[in-house]
Amino acid sequence: MGHEETYHQNEAYATFLDGWDVSFFAKYIDALTDHAQGGPVLDVGCGVGQVVEALNQSGVHALGVDISHPNIERALARGVTCQCYDGKRLPFEDGHFTAVGAFNVLEHVDDPSGFLDELVRVTRPEGVVVVSSPNFLRCIGFRDYHPRMRGWCNKWRNFLRLMQKRRQLKGPRSGWCFDEMKPIEREPFSPDDDAVVATNPMEISAFLEHAGCTIVSIACTDRPLARWLDLCLNAGPWKYGMLNGFVVARKQQAS
Repeated sequence: MGHEETYHQNEAYATFLDGWDVSFFAKYIDALTDHAQGGPVLDVGCGVGQVVEALNQSGVHALGVDISHPNIERALARGVTCQCYDGKRLPFEDGHFTAVGAFNVLEHVDDPSGFLDELVRVTRPEGVVVVSSPNFLRCIGFRDYHPRMRGWCNKWRNFLRLMQKRRQLKGPRSGWCFDEMKPIEREPFSPDDDAVVATNPMEISAFLEHAGCTIVSIACTDRPLARWLDLCLNAGPWKYGMLNGFVVARKQQAS
């Protein structure tokens, strides 16, 4: 059984997500809203539908998909348009959406590069893809919530791994691969512990570029902050070793 299948009937997952305040997704919602351009928007891994509901309330025509049946049941109870899918191929034609996003999903999928390819496939040329995931290769920070981020030894190891990744990403695509992690299983359930992909902004942006996008922005912050603080955190290359990977990419016109 693949890791994704553990979410199909996971009531604890749905209960966990149901407790999230919509303000947690504010930066993500704003990014999708800003690039909707009057067209349909897709939230992949929509959870219980808070983002789709917020987008609809702001006048954006939004839909959601998720692999969890309990999640979709709760999303439908909100009166939003969401549906289950198999976690592999999105049930939409090529170039259907003006904006497609995935918030804290990539770190939980069995095929991360294939997942990113699918996001790009269903995005229109000149449309936007928004991907946000934790940076599990962070080497700067404190009060880190995952063991891979915690402690000076791990931070030094993450720094060396980032430098190695940087060299690999300059080479052929055949040498690219997200690092895998073993999920942590404990009570109460936490999707952060359950991550299986060591996501990071450097690789997210590289895979999106390879899939046919140009990068609009890369940030280590996934929530609204004071402008001065956000600028300081994202003003230099240190953003690749901090916090999160919040990547906005534009799909190129077919040549």
